[in-house]
Amino acid sequence: MEKIGKRFHGKVAIVTASTQGIGFSIAQRLGLEGASVVISSRRQRNVNDAVEKLQAQGIEVLGIVCHVSNAQQRKNLIDSTIQKYGKIDVIVSNAAANPSVDSILETQESVLDKIWEINVKAPILILKDAAPHLQKGSSIVFISSITAYQPETSLAMYGVSKTALLGLTKVLAAELAPNTRVNCVAPGFVPTNFSEFLTKNDAVRSSIEEQTLLNRLGTTEDMAAATAFLASDDASYITGETLVVAGGIPSRL
Repeated sequence: MEKIGKRFHGKVAIVTASTQGIGFSIAQRLGLEGASVVISSRRQRNVNDAVEKLQAQGIEVLGIVCHVSNAQQRKNLIDSTIQKYGKIDVIVSNAAANPSVDSILETQESVLDKIWEINVKAPILILKDAAPHLQKGSSIVFISSITAYQPETSLAMYGVSKTALLGLTKVLAAELAPNTRVNCVAPGFVPTNFSEFLTKNDAVRSSIEEQTLLNRLGTTEDMAAATAFLASDDASYITGETLVVAGGIPSRL
């Protein structure tokens, strides 16, 4: 990252679920490129640890506890950002849950509700709170998944919720145009705590690597670079699009 630019100098960026994994790398990348970043996750300890790591790299950061399905905490995330920085330029919606490996017709209703609430409904409600504060030229990036195109059996309902984000990207790009761009990143398989059940098993890991053209899993930095591109003015003529970052795993024509 030595050659990193400063595309986000003077910008304020909120990244949800950003104390570890892909979310943390995105916050780090935006911060190293000059953004004031607002990070969040459900646990205060995780927030504190992540703030410390980012500050140690010279990043201006505000950490807030926010469970995205909690209305009061969502409102507090936006209010605290405005109180401290006065505006919002970038929102990266990264929070997601996958509490089940059951097939869809075997999935309990409460689990269906949770997946839908956290993966689809919460991002909409955060944007509802944030919309009045979005600057002209602002940018929203949803983090979807390769499973949006090819749902794995063990990730069936999760995959469907991620497919919904592709549609949401299109609709919101139209609703928020021309002042705010809305795009989406669909990561392939990246070893994180979230995907541990897939990537810690050597046989499963090898079979995923073989599906990619680049013969490797993705890194959180790969996802951060793609997200930073879409959020930046380098992508100023791109809106309503999904960028698949999956090492060549088949997604679409």
